[in-house]
Amino acid sequence: MSNAPTHEAGDVRDAWGRVTAWLERNDPETLAAFGGPGSQRAVREAEMRMGLELPGEMRQWLLANDIDAGRRPAASSGLVTLGCEIPLPGGHLLLGLTDIQRVYLSRTGWEEMESSSDPGHPFWRREWVPIAAERDGLYGTFLDTLSGTIGTWAEAEGPEEGVYASLFAYFQETADRLEGVSSGDSRGPGTAAGPRDLDPRPEDDPIRHWARTNGYLVSDGGRIPAAIREAFEASQR
Repeated sequence: MSNAPTHEAGDVRDAWGRVTAWLERNDPETLAAFGGPGSQRAVREAEMRMGLELPGEMRQWLLANDIDAGRRPAASSGLVTLGCEIPLPGGHLLLGLTDIQRVYLSRTGWEEMESSSDPGHPFWRREWVPIAAERDGLYGTFLDTLSGTIGTWAEAEGPEEGVYASLFAYFQETADRLEGVSSGDSRGPGTAAGPRDLDPRPEDDPIRHWARTNGYLVSDGGRIPAAIREAFEASQR
């Protein structure tokens, strides 16, 4: 039996509408960064480039708002170029079609070059499509196009599948956090999330050095996974 958090089944457009309605009232600048509606043509071209078919739920969301619509990434930007900051479950930046493709092709390429030693538990599957990620693409959230469930990945840990039952449930939780309903929201209702510091913090340097010395994979910037931080702290006792 799955332990994934569930919401009553519903239309993803309703859940996404809760998110955009809150932003319209409380953070119109972030809402403006979402861009306009997506296009059927852009979705089809993305599917062809990735070599898969997106589920109806994801198509509905992208057609309602494609964050990357009409925007071009900077030439010197990282892997995630146009992601938007809102308090998503698990953190990360919300992706539009441009970044979805970039991260998908990057993760798929890495799996082909450095595949898991256990074929039954790969680091990445072709049916997984990223919907949120850090700038470097080493941590993020994906939608399983076969099951419709939401999972997460982290460079130093194996992926976690079935974290949310659907994209609808994921955006319902996002809306709950914005509205201050979720018990995991420490900001309270009516408070927008501040920007995360994605640059390396000097105080994290010893943790990164220890992690690499002990065989962990850790990025040069962004968040250090909790498991690595806990292992480091245990080693210092």
